[in-house]
Amino acid sequence: MNNSVSSTVRLIGAGLRALLVLTVICGVIYPLAVTGIAQALFNDKANGSEIKDKSGQVVGSSLIGQSYNLPKKDPDDAEEAARPDLKWFQPRLSNGLGSNSVNMQYSLILSGATNRSADNGAVGGQCTKDAEEGTLCAQVVDAKDAVIADNSTAGYTVKPEDVPADAVTSSGSGLDPDISPEYAKLQIHRVAEQNKLDVKQVEKLVADHTTGRTLGFMGEPRVNVLELNIALKALTKS
Repeated sequence: MNNSVSSTVRLIGAGLRALLVLTVICGVIYPLAVTGIAQALFNDKANGSEIKDKSGQVVGSSLIGQSYNLPKKDPDDAEEAARPDLKWFQPRLSNGLGSNSVNMQYSLILSGATNRSADNGAVGGQCTKDAEEGTLCAQVVDAKDAVIADNSTAGYTVKPEDVPADAVTSSGSGLDPDISPEYAKLQIHRVAEQNKLDVKQVEKLVADHTTGRTLGFMGEPRVNVLELNIALKALTKS
């Protein structure tokens, strides 16, 4: 009997010692080591890829898209459509975003795609003005008309065939921080006119903020909208 009790006590003691050692290793040493290495070698990425303006203030993350809209006429009207502030380069659409309706303690934006198929609302296999209201095709057609109207200026008219896909569709998350160089270039004349800048200045701005394919073959060329607009803000103040 005594042997049985002492064996049990030894097993419990061994288990508690193992628990203590593993808790210290996995719960203290390992997290501190990983955090230290991340901060030392990848400080920018470990802290959320923050982007700062010239004053050093954090204005966003290079990984998360932002909207550039005019203030609402009625801030309390949830149904009022957002109106883009045409002084700035505009990002991709965010049709998949929704509001938080689960935990009302927090004011959150839920990311996601539209979950509609590519031919949702298509007529004869194409997105036309006859697409049923509320379908993806209707959204694409409306977005295309808006892009043409917003970006056409007195000396520059946007052609329908020049509107790239990312100008009229949202990404899978609705939070894509980048746009294609084609979409950025399409906005150059409007941005120049709105900010009273020379078109050549804005063209150079876009060229300077165009990133090529990763390692030369992965992904597509892209322009980070937040970084581009920060540079635009600095240019307008210079």
